[in-house]
Amino acid sequence: MWPDGGIPPFGLLSPMGDRARKVQDRIEGFNSRAVRGKGRDMSEYILIVEDDTDISQMLKELLEQHGYHAAQAYSGTEALLSMERRVPGAVILDLMLPGMAGEDVLAAIKGLYPRTGVVVSSAKDSVKDRISLLRAGADDYIVKPFDTEELLARLEAVLRRRGGEALAQGNAASGDAGVEAGRILKYKDICIFQEDFQVTVDGQEVALTKREYLILELLMGNPGKVFTKSNIYESVWNEALLGEENAVNVHISNIRQKLAKAHPGETYIQTVWGIGFKMK
Repeated sequence: MWPDGGIPPFGLLSPMGDRARKVQDRIEGFNSRAVRGKGRDMSEYILIVEDDTDISQMLKELLEQHGYHAAQAYSGTEALLSMERRVPGAVILDLMLPGMAGEDVLAAIKGLYPRTGVVVSSAKDSVKDRISLLRAGADDYIVKPFDTEELLARLEAVLRRRGGEALAQGNAASGDAGVEAGRILKYKDICIFQEDFQVTVDGQEVALTKREYLILELLMGNPGKVFTKSNIYESVWNEALLGEENAVNVHISNIRQKLAKAHPGETYIQTVWGIGFKMK
């Protein structure tokens, strides 16, 4: 649900403009694929970090049966060495590891590979523990003993949000403007995952309202173009701009603040005085 009104399952805006219709089509397409279990690449590379050999082997066989490429590590140090050789789309991370604690491994992964998803697997089942790990950077958390179908569903959701291995480090340092990989828009270290309307900055999720999201998507889709306030208003609000320039200014300001909070010191949106806005 979007904070400023939500995108309903039917009829985004009324009357529905072209841009609104495209957004609604993306929502419906995403929902139908989720129901069918189709529409995603099943060749993602997953790293299993688990010191129990039986559980590790069970997970490896489970993942391979469902089309994933899986590798195993039995300690935090081994996991980080493995990731130096190949960065996975996601990691299934046990907390009770020999040597380096699982919490420290999580911190290291998120520091070095912020675009790699991490599903924590642990017998710790208190709400406090789960909240602490999610705040520390875990993308999801599953309590042992777990149902394998639930694990697969959570892993798939993490990979969908993170964009899988293709995004995981492939363009992390490129800085290419307006790169689109599948349904992902990328500019500097901003990624827009268009299928589930998620925005990340340097791997950190940024919560935007519906109109903030649509404005940023519009700008990133054409990073070299200067958009007038009228262009933005008509594209996002789906009506003519009639003395509502301040609405655009407020939304741009909010977007800038949220992006700056995620990555202080970086500037993403440029004001072209007397004309409008563009990606910087």
